[in-house]
Amino acid sequence: MAFKRWNKAPSKKPPIKSWDVNEMKIIGWCLSNNISVAISPDWKNEMNKWKIDITINKKVYTDPNRYENETVYEKVNEYYKYYYDKYNK
Repeated sequence: MAFKRWNKAPSKKPPIKSWDVNEMKIIGWCLSNNISVAISPDWKNEMNKWKIDITINKKVYTDPNRYENETVYEKVNEYYKYYYDKYNK
């Protein structure tokens, strides 16, 4: 019996980011209030492009822009800060 060898699917490793204490406080507040911001690969474009998905109370919104490895986490942090400032009263 012969087995077919499957080609390995392309993969992307996310860029690495170290979060500081204030950023973690903001992210923790957002996550505990059902607000999350995540990156996912944009397979339709170049290998260094990422898209951002924002989930608020189980509704997913996708940022129409695409970001490179160097700027994606800056935008993620910007989104978390925006929602923290908007809803944390």
